[in-house]
Amino acid sequence: MIPRTELPYQRDQFYARDRRSAPAARHFTRWTLHYWGLAEWTRADDLLLCVSELVTNALLHGVPPGRRLLFRLKYDGEVVRIEVHDSGTGVPRVADDADEGGRGLLLVSALADKWGVGRRDPGKVVWAEFVRSEDVSRPGSRSTAVCPPSAGNTPEPPRRAASPPSAYR
Repeated sequence: MIPRTELPYQRDQFYARDRRSAPAARHFTRWTLHYWGLAEWTRADDLLLCVSELVTNALLHGVPPGRRLLFRLKYDGEVVRIEVHDSGTGVPRVADDADEGGRGLLLVSALADKWGVGRRDPGKVVWAEFVRSEDVSRPGSRSTAVCPPSAGNTPEPPRRAASPPSAYR
């Protein structure tokens, strides 16, 4: 990617308020990383774990019934950014010692280089960023191409999550 002449890579996907959406978002992310040439990136598993946590948090606490969330991946050649947009009113927070659950954002803060919450109308966007340039300088790390792989070499694209049965609507 030549930053002066190309836009960053971006992939968007909408997910229903359904328990199958978090695994679908992980699959979508894995496929996208492969397509961008980042399948062997050493931080891919950390990124996938953060995808699970952010999407699950949005599904449990942010997406109102009958609404969907927007999941976005961006890559500008140096930083991979995860964004989860929802229309809920709650504000995410890192759990403290007294809380029984809610360790997802603690994991995100430990694994991501940066993370945060932004406003949108309605709702919010929770994001996490992973810097790839640090990975390239590590001894023994594989340098991967930024361009999409050749035809016939891509994994099966993700399938859209099925609509929930009518009892859940």
